Amino acid sequence: MSDRPISYWDYIRVENLLDLQGGLGASDHDLSNDEVMFIVIHQIDELWFKLALRELGSVRSLFCAEHVPEVALASAVRGIRRVESIFRFAGRHFELMETMTTRDFLSFRDKLFPASGFQSAQLRELEIVLGLPDSVRIPLGHEGSYLTALKNADGTPSPSYTRVEKRLNEGQSLREAITGWLYRTPIDGSSPSNPSDGEAVWSFIQRYLAAHTAEVDRAFELAKRSARSEADIERLASRYAVEKVSAREFMEATDVPEAMQRNACRSRAAIMFIESYREMPLLAWPRELLDAIVALEQAFVVFRQLHARMVERMLGRRMGTGGSAGVDYLDQTALRYRIFSDIWAARTLLIRAEALPALGQAAMYSFANQP
Repeated sequence: MSDRPISYWDYIRVENLLDLQGGLGASDHDLSNDEVMFIVIHQIDELWFKLALRELGSVRSLFCAEHVPEVALASAVRGIRRVESIFRFAGRHFELMETMTTRDFLSFRDKLFPASGFQSAQLRELEIVLGLPDSVRIPLGHEGSYLTALKNADGTPSPSYTRVEKRLNEGQSLREAITGWLYRTPIDGSSPSNPSDGEAVWSFIQRYLAAHTAEVDRAFELAKRSARSEADIERLASRYAVEKVSAREFMEATDVPEAMQRNACRSRAAIMFIESYREMPLLAWPRELLDAIVALEQAFVVFRQLHARMVERMLGRRMGTGGSAGVDYLDQTALRYRIFSDIWAARTLLIRAEALPALGQAAMYSFANQP
């Protein structure tokens, strides 16, 4: 470390930073303001992604531990909320991009061929760290794998390819780590290590489903009052019946492979347990965590949607520079790229506090139970 007094411009490396907007040239002197803006916005996005990856990495490490201290949940929630804010700020960048006209963009767009925002290694890293399943990924164009698009033109590994490949080998994603933590959550006072845990969890699931069924029947009776015909009533009856069946399939995890049903059952029951009895002191921060995860993914989805609408406004539905279907590809990612589906699905099953089954071992979730 130098003995001379540090300056702002040295610490932030301002001159280095301001020398990076030249695009394919040595400097930005010969570029239009629109092109420099385009470069700056994408560079800022990459810096936001860097910060998001650091935060998510820290949160993931916390939940990969066998025991997650209750006092650490506040820090985890703060980290997740920060990443949510990052995606919201990044989404606002599209407003600035939209100050550029289609013709202005077309004046330098040819320089980008065959580059694509799809080649943002850090965005792929974020998807990997969060836990986006490979099974839902949409190919950019002719590539068999999204990794292929990250290689150099001659097929050799690029720095982006190496970065993403390294991230793939890191181990658990945040989704997997959170699911494991949910699996270990005590339900009605019972933990997975208890010999009778299976019976305790199954009992909670069945009591919850009975309460949910009663609530659906109640809603059906209210809805019937505004029905105008017997056909309306039949349609309502069918829809509410589907709601009850769907709830049972979700809670009993009949929609997942048999070998995974026990773990999925317990993790999903934990989501419902935490959300339903959130007023209990030791469930307050777990519930904040689940809410933060939903807010984070919502912000990520909105970021994708804003990107798609900006591209459609600027370029219509022409092909992307990297050979993708352009806005159609972006729309598909916003629709299909969902990660924490179980936490989202639980929203459909939540019921009024007055209708909940009695909480077993309530004292266990009170501060009074702590040493």
